[in-house]
Amino acid sequence: MYKLGPSLMCADLGNLEQNMKELDKAGVDFYHIDIMDGKFVPNFTLGPDFVKTVRKLTDTPIDVHLMIEEPERHIDLFVDCGVEMISVHQESTQNLHSLLSRIKNHGIKAGVAINPGTSLEFLDNVYDLLDYIVIMTVNPGFAGQKFIPTMYRKIAKVSEIIKKYNRNIEIQVDGNIGANTIPKCEENGATMYVLGTSAIFNSHHTLEENVALTRKLFNHETK
Repeated sequence: MYKLGPSLMCADLGNLEQNMKELDKAGVDFYHIDIMDGKFVPNFTLGPDFVKTVRKLTDTPIDVHLMIEEPERHIDLFVDCGVEMISVHQESTQNLHSLLSRIKNHGIKAGVAINPGTSLEFLDNVYDLLDYIVIMTVNPGFAGQKFIPTMYRKIAKVSEIIKKYNRNIEIQVDGNIGANTIPKCEENGATMYVLGTSAIFNSHHTLEENVALTRKLFNHETK
């Protein structure tokens, strides 16, 4: 089973409503929205007002990726935006367990994002709270980076650990996800794919066509 989620920081923001109509028609599974504060990562992107706008335009689930310091200060703000999923970084908070519990208590799926250089040991204490794990396959902050090949092994390792714990946790991959990387990500256990300029937000085809072409990259037995 795989799920496709367009990264809306890569959309044509001047034509957001039309972009989303095309993507909804194409049957995408979720929308991924990156929130960056210029501190945790060296970039500023979208904010709660943008999330509220997206919520008005679609019933498709919204996945908010908080690349911000002290995300616990802003959880309620994004919950009020009507999102279905929130992921945070272990490095951004002093109490990950408490933060994930708080997200879950709102009835929202909780995820933790793992930077390329971050070890997996910390996950041992929070697996019982996780609905999904985000494997960053580039260093977070900017679109258009190259996939880090060692992340295939990290995806496989996370998949092994999830099986060991016998938990229903999805593995999301984020960063240069496209034709050159999707097959091997799938092979190693990824189930959710954040799609940007490498897959659907490019001028080679329409958005609907790009989603259809992306689906062809998967083992059809897994859909």
